[in-house]
Amino acid sequence: SLNNVFFKVLSTTFLLSMCICTGNITANSTDRMDDFSDIESRFALRSNNEPDDDLCYIIPGQPQTIVECNFNPDTKTFIVIHGWTVTGMYESWVSKLVTALYEREPSANVLVVDWLVRAQQHYPTSAAYTKLVGRDVAKFVNWLQAELEYPWEKLHLLGYSLGAHVAGIAGLLTKDKVNRITGLDPAGPSFEYADAQSTLSPDDALFVDVLHTNTRGSPDRSIGIQRPVGHIDFYPNGGTFQPGCDLQNTMMMVATTGLRNMDQIVKCSHERSIHLFIDSLINSEQESMGYRCSSKETFNKGVCLSCRKNRCNKVGYGVNKVRSRRSSRMYMKTRDMMPFKVFHYQVKVHFFGKTKISYNDQPMKISLYGYSGEKENIPYVMPSLNTNTTVSFLLTTDVDIGELLMVKLVWEKDMLISWPWWSADTLHIRKLRIKSGETQSRVIFVAKDGEFSYLTRGGDAAVFVKDKEAQSSHKSERLHKLRMQGSSFTKSSKE
Repeated sequence: SLNNVFFKVLSTTFLLSMCICTGNITANSTDRMDDFSDIESRFALRSNNEPDDDLCYIIPGQPQTIVECNFNPDTKTFIVIHGWTVTGMYESWVSKLVTALYEREPSANVLVVDWLVRAQQHYPTSAAYTKLVGRDVAKFVNWLQAELEYPWEKLHLLGYSLGAHVAGIAGLLTKDKVNRITGLDPAGPSFEYADAQSTLSPDDALFVDVLHTNTRGSPDRSIGIQRPVGHIDFYPNGGTFQPGCDLQNTMMMVATTGLRNMDQIVKCSHERSIHLFIDSLINSEQESMGYRCSSKETFNKGVCLSCRKNRCNKVGYGVNKVRSRRSSRMYMKTRDMMPFKVFHYQVKVHFFGKTKISYNDQPMKISLYGYSGEKENIPYVMPSLNTNTTVSFLLTTDVDIGELLMVKLVWEKDMLISWPWWSADTLHIRKLRIKSGETQSRVIFVAKDGEFSYLTRGGDAAVFVKDKEAQSSHKSERLHKLRMQGSSFTKSSKE
């Protein structure tokens, strides 16, 4: 298809060659870590008032620059590390992230690492430079900590694309472990099969969280790394590519704004990782939730919406810092714009029928009505529709409906088979079982009138209301609410 051909051509220019070995540039030893003469990276402390510009540089080995740049030793420090660049200039997301960090933490120090010269080379060369840049960052952090006796637990590194691996290498080389590293769609080419010392890994900080947003393609061709490299790895919308980033949308943007935005076809999903993190900073009341699951296919069946034993977590800044031996893969859906949060529901339904019916890919419209709001005609394509089978699927909405009261199902007619004499197929449904990921409530819905509701292709809606006799498990809902708003989550987001 045109999409695949275009992606291959663009990927080839983006990735260039895969033959470089990142391990050859420099060893990982900590020798000469007190010699600052070879540091090429620059460290700008950006201000809340001027988030766009590097106006003051803190220079390793020159303590007076710490004072001159008004570094606050009593608060937390964010170190932002950019990735590969075609233009040799900062991309627009840098200032947006700086602004969002200051909005959430007004007294913090937000440092931007400038390694633009090394990041502007052919991709394999820049990928190899991550070792030297990581070493620069580690030297800087070690020196800053020693000068101020600055607490390691106040350091948070945020790296995008190649910058995520820079952050990992820096974390590996610091004298003590930094508190947290956030990997924003870490780069895939040259790193998918590299060892832990050359990439971001869980050993590089006390806590490592990762957002994977552009893992489309085979592992050696994927722009974002596919394998988990943190304590918790989030895969929004499956991690492959993101809503609103399809070829049609991005080509339209190029057509209206010119070829200077051609790179957005590659970058849209890649850069979504940054905007999801920004969203978590500025929309703290609408935090997205991720759910642990074995695969995106299983997640799409709605069976992974459990929050027991740390199976769910907040995405982005407010994440609960749960560390386990194995990485937790977490999945969630999002909207195509900020705020990205959606509400997740598992719908389970058993279909009865007097005659045997079997279809694939049937178009449905589902409407949800609750105390707080409603969302009508949510489109859903039922992969298979058969009599005497139970189906489980994931349904999402960007509206906070609150406690669910009523559900309507419509089976849309097939335009190919719409002759007046064609007898419409009908399915019988006794009840729906719906679980909310966000509240953990489980509710049974029964047919509004009689024992069954009837779902007819091209017919009226099948209507279901909350079963008053089968009450939701309020206990689990209360416990979940307490856990999400209680001590562990509050504590972790303030660290």
